Amino acid sequence: MTTHGASDADVIVVGAGPGGAASAYHLARRGLDVLLLEKTRFPREKVCGDGLTPRSVAALLRMGIDTTPEAGWIRNRGLRVMTTDYKLELDWPDLRHFPNYGLTRTRLDFDEMLARQAQHHGARMECGVNVTGPQFDLAGRVIGVNAKRDGKPVSYRAPVVIAADGVAGRFALSLGLKRDEKRPMGVAVRRYYHAPERTHDDYLESWLELRSAQNPDVLQPGYGWIFGLGDGRVNVGLGVLNSSTAYGKTNYRRLLNDWLETTDPHWGLNDESNAEGGIGGAALPMGFSRQPHYSRGVMLVGDSGGMVNPFNGEGIAYAMEAGEVAARISAQALRARSVPAREAILRTYPDVMSTRLGSYYRMGGIFVDLIGRPEIMRLCTERGLRHPRLMRLVLKLLANLADWPAKNTSDYIVNTLEVLTPRLSRRA
Repeated sequence: MTTHGASDADVIVVGAGPGGAASAYHLARRGLDVLLLEKTRFPREKVCGDGLTPRSVAALLRMGIDTTPEAGWIRNRGLRVMTTDYKLELDWPDLRHFPNYGLTRTRLDFDEMLARQAQHHGARMECGVNVTGPQFDLAGRVIGVNAKRDGKPVSYRAPVVIAADGVAGRFALSLGLKRDEKRPMGVAVRRYYHAPERTHDDYLESWLELRSAQNPDVLQPGYGWIFGLGDGRVNVGLGVLNSSTAYGKTNYRRLLNDWLETTDPHWGLNDESNAEGGIGGAALPMGFSRQPHYSRGVMLVGDSGGMVNPFNGEGIAYAMEAGEVAARISAQALRARSVPAREAILRTYPDVMSTRLGSYYRMGGIFVDLIGRPEIMRLCTERGLRHPRLMRLVLKLLANLADWPAKNTSDYIVNTLEVLTPRLSRRA
């Protein structure tokens, strides 16, 4: 095995997705020596809806990413909510802490852009390095990682490791950190289609009712989306939550095709010749489904820590925010004068994340349970959509877009709901 020096970096980040790239960027900006390890090579594809809310945009802006149309981004002004016989267009709210626009961009170059930004600011990145597990000291604390590079075993050492290695969470599993089966979980499938009539869209489009072409009276499980990519294509997909009786018992790819058969023929989404590539699927670990987020020298970021928003399935914003928090706490810890003092600072990471998102995610878990009941979902779609003012409040809640302190009534309601909801802590 090829080994390196006593310390190859101040911090090792495992995984160069949005959470890992954000961690590496914010670490490097703080002057730390950070090593970012990625098992694949860029460019690479990932299954994703490719839609970004203003919360994600804010995280990109904090990384210094140019989000202008000239830089290849497609902007949107809000969310269009669709049912069989009704649609409602909701603009993103004007807030102090978030921009008033969302974005679309495929993951083919999105992740690489963030990783290169981290590199540009001093992070070292090695691709084609498959991290296989942690290295431990005699006290059982993680002091580095073992890996394979071009099939050959290698190892790297650092006093802090950030695991941002995705939904499988293999690094976390190697520490005995398993996913809590009681927490919300989703599965999503998506496909690209050539659809010139739909590719330029000012709104992200969400379908709350999925009908079957074979039996239009039957309401299919889950929710769908159609996101224009501005290049002649759209990203079309659907998600199903584990609160649905259909979860784990449905052919999701067949379900997607069945729904698309019911869409407007002019869009071309029910024509196989317009499809680009196959249907990809991915799990959505939600609501802090793997905890604690810090253990023995390792911090969990993004999907590895189950950080997807239960309300809307958004994961990128929260992975990047967690990476930013992990970087700040790592920097503070590494300035400590003793190992016990450093450890005490690192142990604050789960509590900081719980304070930021714990109550909101607990509320999201309740939401997932409710919409898994067909009668509740039917009531929401039949009654709620008829009240735009209520839906603007719901948009703020679902996308986690409220100012604090509140500047209007809707912000106050969202913030009050969060305060009244018990926090989802590492001991929950």
